[in-house]
Amino acid sequence: MLGWYNTTLEYVTDLDFWIDIGIALAIFIGFVLFRKLFTKYIFKLISRTTDKSSTQVLHKILLAFERPLYVFFIFLGLYMAYQSLEISREVYQVPSRLYRSSVILVITWGLVNLSSSSSILFNRFQHRLDLQVDQILIPFISRVLKFVIVAVSISVLAQEWGYNVNGFVAGLGIGGLAFALAAKESLSNLFGGIVIIIERPFSIGDWIQTPSVDGIVEDINFRSTKVRTFADALVTVPNANISNEAITNWTRMRKRRVFFNLGVTYTTPKDKLETCVKQIKTLLTEHKEVHPEFIEVRFDKYNDSSLDILIYFYTKTTAWINYLEVKEDINYRIMEILDREGVSVAFPSRSIYMEKEDTAESGEKE
Repeated sequence: MLGWYNTTLEYVTDLDFWIDIGIALAIFIGFVLFRKLFTKYIFKLISRTTDKSSTQVLHKILLAFERPLYVFFIFLGLYMAYQSLEISREVYQVPSRLYRSSVILVITWGLVNLSSSSSILFNRFQHRLDLQVDQILIPFISRVLKFVIVAVSISVLAQEWGYNVNGFVAGLGIGGLAFALAAKESLSNLFGGIVIIIERPFSIGDWIQTPSVDGIVEDINFRSTKVRTFADALVTVPNANISNEAITNWTRMRKRRVFFNLGVTYTTPKDKLETCVKQIKTLLTEHKEVHPEFIEVRFDKYNDSSLDILIYFYTKTTAWINYLEVKEDINYRIMEILDREGVSVAFPSRSIYMEKEDTAESGEKE
């Protein structure tokens, strides 16, 4: 106890010890001040220089590492301050490992940030290499990159602190079967997601319809696909389910169909009916928003209470709002044709016939 007291007193009264502490503290404060200077002026200047279309990729890399570098200066200042002290080699190993671990974590942090903004990088490389990459692949690849980066980082950190990673990797082979059995449903969803990406029945932003969901695809991940319905609800469908269903992708329509029967009254003369059919077909043929590939206007059938004219055509636009506008315009023009020809639209009706007994016959009975 007395020896420890004497050693402590010796350090406290030693002027060289306090000089070393002051130098270490000055080094640390210097790095903290340089960190603020670097973030406020130097980094912003570099960021403005690279914020151009020609250096957009470099700009995104800098932004991804901005926050990690800001934190890294703290670790670097602590390490340099500690290194300035006269410490024995045995004690020095722990701070050295901590510093190397901090470097690994900072690099991992920056790479994870970079993988989050991978859509811009992929679009940039896609444009330069003239590649066609579906947008559905970008978030999927981003998640895979994050997983790989974190896994490699954990492995390197474990080796840095003396853990044997080879035994862990070998154990994965033994535990792989048990894991596959326990996570059967999750694996089926994962493979379902892979099938969706390979076959590409739809992409993010597409309007799809399946037996289980109808709406706009918002996200596709390892386990599920998120669809925003037209009631503005978000439906999460497991990939295993949606990959095994019949999928109608309405977004990939080349044109949009309009099909209905126009019923006119039975009192319409034959010549008036023929004139209406011809004028409606001319209207559709000359309309700039109607696809000219297939147009049919025919006197189709005798219905219960109307003479039915079949009208079948496609609009050039597939956007729903524009599609409704085209239909509305055509409906108004059809009304004008019917008014001009004096033809009335039929409505459901029923005729009732009452039998009247013969008066003479009724008199005899009296």
